Parts: sequence; C-alpha cells; structure tokens
Amino acid sequence: MNKVATAVQLRFNVISSSLPENVRHRLLILVGKKITAQGEIIIKATRHRTQERNKQDALDRLLTLIDRAATPIKKRKKTKPTYSSVQQRLSRKKLRGKNKSLRSGKFFKED
Repeated sequence: MNKVATAVQLRFNVISSSLPENVRHRLLILVGKKITAQGEIIIKATRHRTQERNKQDALDRLLTLIDRAATPIKKRKKTKPTYSSVQQRLSRKKLRGKNKSLRSGKFFKED
C-alpha cells in the first residue's frame, strides 16, 4: 500500500497568462473540457512513484499543450486533378454506361 502521496495537480490559468492572444485562443479550443469556469487548465499527474517525476511529467504535458497551440495551422492548398486522371475517369464512365445500355431490353432475340 502506498502511504506517501505522490500525485501532483498542476493548475495553469490560461486567461490571465502572458501568452499571445492567438495562442491563448487555440489553447482554449485544444484543451476543451479540461478547463474550469475560471479559465484554469488542471493537469493531474500520477504516472510515476515519486512526486518529483510527477511534477516534471505535469510540466512536460503542459508544455506540449502550449507547443501544439503555438504551431500555426497549415492552410489547405486547392489542387486540381491532373488531365490524365480526368480522362481516365471519363473513359471508365463511358465504358460503364455502355455495359449498362447493353443490359437494357432494347435488343430482341430472333428465333
């Protein structure tokens, strides 16, 4: 039985922090439900057996969250399909339509 309390609870107030506004906004979105009504992120660390390692773990997790919020989101570049891929798609559609038209009851067998 563990008789020593080694768990760590790290609280970081996002709203009153000195982070830039865009990083703060992305961090609030990234954290989601882990934030309190006062704007604090609560990180609970209980992975390790010592309190020092749990403190370091909680700080590392907070820093990774801030790093993820600080990296800008890449904008998607609009692309077009290549000319050959469009031609292949159209030829497959024509072939499929031809097969379906052959299945229709337009042709009669002569006995």
